[in-house]
Amino acid sequence: MLNLKRRAIAVSLCLSCLVAEAHTQSAIPSPQTSPFYEARAKHDPDGTGMFYMGREIAQVMGAGGIAWLDRSQRDTEEHPAEVLAALHLRPGEVVADLGAGSGYFTFRMVPQVGETGKVIAVDVQDEMLQTLHQRAAAMKVTNVEVVKGTETDPHLPPGAVDLVLMVDVYHELAYPREVMERVRESLKPKGRVVFVEYRKEDPEVQIKEVHKMSVYQLEKEMNAVGLVRVRTVETLPLQHIVIFQKK
Repeated sequence: MLNLKRRAIAVSLCLSCLVAEAHTQSAIPSPQTSPFYEARAKHDPDGTGMFYMGREIAQVMGAGGIAWLDRSQRDTEEHPAEVLAALHLRPGEVVADLGAGSGYFTFRMVPQVGETGKVIAVDVQDEMLQTLHQRAAAMKVTNVEVVKGTETDPHLPPGAVDLVLMVDVYHELAYPREVMERVRESLKPKGRVVFVEYRKEDPEVQIKEVHKMSVYQLEKEMNAVGLVRVRTVETLPLQHIVIFQKK
């Protein structure tokens, strides 16, 4: 347990550095005219100062975080095999890795959906998209589609997606309401959305507070866009796996 805590602290420090890098490259989102968001002058230094449903939105990790995303220790720290098992993917399914980054989960899902399925890797940063293209070409993977999203729209095909996966991503979305409305529209009738997020309920998880999410907060925000929680998996050392479906 002590080693796990030390690794978590290291992850927290690394996140803080990478987030600071991204923050210097992009401006804090401006308040919208809609009632969804509130700008506060007093806020967490690791946040954007923008609040949604009482939660401060975290700063985004920059492209300099690719090495951290691909670190060798991640398998032992985050147990990706258990995440994949919880998804219950089937051959032929269309799945989206939203906030795919360097493709850590993108290419792990490819064998599970098989040649008849497809993985849509979505990111907003050009450096991440370039890395995804390069890795798909190097691995000779033909069923990964790389898509450039925006802060408000992941550009997923409507009514065509079986599952959308977001790993340590949702808390950084600048406009979560708009993105999740588009995500819901992309889902098939029984489509699912799966969040993997650091546990805010657990003080032993030594991650910056704005980079953690509680199940309660996730459920509140998903209910607002017509998604209902169907299952929570608590088998990971530091994170929840929280699964939602269309109402």
